[in-house]
Amino acid sequence: MKLRLTTTNDLTAVMTIINQAKVYFKEQGINQWQDGYPDELTIINDISRHEAYVLEDNGEIVATAMISKELEPSYNYIEGKWLQDNAYIVVHRIAIRNDQKGKGLAKIIIDEGLKLYPKKPSIRMDTHDDNLSMQRFLIKYGFEYCGTIYLENKETRRAYEKIL
Repeated sequence: MKLRLTTTNDLTAVMTIINQAKVYFKEQGINQWQDGYPDELTIINDISRHEAYVLEDNGEIVATAMISKELEPSYNYIEGKWLQDNAYIVVHRIAIRNDQKGKGLAKIIIDEGLKLYPKKPSIRMDTHDDNLSMQRFLIKYGFEYCGTIYLENKETRRAYEKIL
């Protein structure tokens, strides 16, 4: 498995995976990614900021995520408390190709993503209230629930942090 920066040549594969995730969320009754987001422009913007990544298995794209060392504006206010107040890594939009689910790829993405910024003291993620599988994954992986954050569109997300 190899984590690498996404290129515009990867857009079709990335959007296929994201669209599979949208269908999965809808089937599970999770009102996440049901309003058109994330779209191709979102991924293009991530690519331009060098924050879009794909996970490859033998040259085949099997997952995608956004990984950044930049501060996340929606994390400035939290109903709760972050574990620490210094810089952090943020991971958004993890999506796994349907035929690759259950193989531990989200953990691989995070493990490899941490290697990108070894001096950061923590990693933060957030997820939809109804995305129980991601919540279970985060707790299993050592993240702690810190509280509720608000997105630009006023939707809430459950916020998690893990000290490294």
